[in-house]
Amino acid sequence: MILKKISIVNYKNIRAANLDLSPKMNCFIGYNGEGKTNFLDAVYYLSFCRSAFNPIDSQVILHDADFFVLEGQYVNDQGEEENIYCGMKRGVKKHFKRNKKEYKRLSQHIGLIPLVFVSPSDAILIEGASEERRRLMDMVISQYDPSYMDALTRYNKALQQRNALLRMEQEPDLALMEIWEQEMALQGELISQKREEFIQEMIPVFQRIYQEISRNKEEVSLHYISHCQRGPLLEVIQRDRMKDRAVGYSLHGIHRDDLEMLLDGYQMKREGSQGQHKSFVLALKLAQFDFLKRTASRSTPLLLLDDIFDKLDAERVEQIVHLVSGDNFGQIFITDTNRDHLDRILHNSDFDYKLFTVTGGEITEKT
Repeated sequence: MILKKISIVNYKNIRAANLDLSPKMNCFIGYNGEGKTNFLDAVYYLSFCRSAFNPIDSQVILHDADFFVLEGQYVNDQGEEENIYCGMKRGVKKHFKRNKKEYKRLSQHIGLIPLVFVSPSDAILIEGASEERRRLMDMVISQYDPSYMDALTRYNKALQQRNALLRMEQEPDLALMEIWEQEMALQGELISQKREEFIQEMIPVFQRIYQEISRNKEEVSLHYISHCQRGPLLEVIQRDRMKDRAVGYSLHGIHRDDLEMLLDGYQMKREGSQGQHKSFVLALKLAQFDFLKRTASRSTPLLLLDDIFDKLDAERVEQIVHLVSGDNFGQIFITDTNRDHLDRILHNSDFDYKLFTVTGGEITEKT
């Protein structure tokens, strides 16, 4: 997929921008806080119907404005054009349209424009709670498997209903409890299977990319951990029902699954430098790109790289530059405060690129 043009009105600190973009490399230079990441977030929004950083839509509207509008002109790998529009007024539900036709459900849009976003906030994948790692798996799988999102929605509804029963002061209806537990088990086992298949297929690609970045200095791995591995999920969920009743929520199920991240056989969160952590996350995201490129909706994903060179030594920067400049990647968006890094990418390049400066939310193309 290629984003040919984008129009942004009142999105975060960007009051107005209309940009014609390069089909290969688009570089955005500016100091921190000027709006580089906000631009990438607008591109992300057009793929996922939400911000990468703020789940509350009204809070992405420019402070003194009453609405925001995003519009992108795309062309897919088959040369077919797509127009994606999103607009929202304060206090009113947002409108999302594909080729001027509004979606009945936003989930219908997910996967049309596959995208991988790498940002400094990805450190939370290693340092944060298991919820962050589950969200990572869910985000990728949902882009190529619509049935996964449906199963996840059904599971979460059943989980919420069971938790509501567990919190009741009086004894809950046992028959109703079992209905929701059966739904959790049915959808949960499907979700767990799809997560396991995804991770197993991605591991060798992830390891290969990390070895390229680190020049074979360390070994990394991933290990998917699921309550489904303890036996039939229905039995696992029902096993500690009394304990669940005592705490008021469900202690077992795929909502507690995790993705173990290992460096040389040890927990990544307890090992390694900031550069190794950043290399690990970048390799993970680039492996997702490779996976989506082979599975998503007939289109090469967009790749968004936000300030990825910070805290990396020169050798790793060089390897990353070599990777993303290759033919395996399609359209790329890169931000940096240091033009030297981008000059290294663009030096002697034989691909098309555009360079933009970002100051106070204003985006200007450099000629």
